[in-house]
Amino acid sequence: QVQVVESGGGPVQPGGSLRLSCAASGSIFRAYVMGWYRQTPGKQRELVASIAPIPPGGSTFYADFVKGRFTISRDNAKNTVYLQMNSLKPEDTAVYYCNTRPQVDRYWGQGTQVTVSS
Repeated sequence: QVQVVESGGGPVQPGGSLRLSCAASGSIFRAYVMGWYRQTPGKQRELVASIAPIPPGGSTFYADFVKGRFTISRDNAKNTVYLQMNSLKPEDTAVYYCNTRPQVDRYWGQGTQVTVSS
């Protein structure tokens, strides 16, 4: 059974930082590019960042709106993907999810809410 569990969200002030974690089943984690996505009410889910399955040298991708502020990484031994978010802005407020890239519907977890507000 595939399982994806996101954690690490919460309230934070503008300019602050959070580190999100995604624990994924080994069967999907080791073989696939993993991505972080986010969704706000009334908008489509969007890709934030992704990382290839084999670092070092595994390629990363960042959406323009997070370049220079967010860093994606993975710990293959722990089957975990991280998203370090710095210099957070109110527009980063969303529910953050991880999934493979391209996404697979049955891998969506509950997500973790990030709220950036003063």
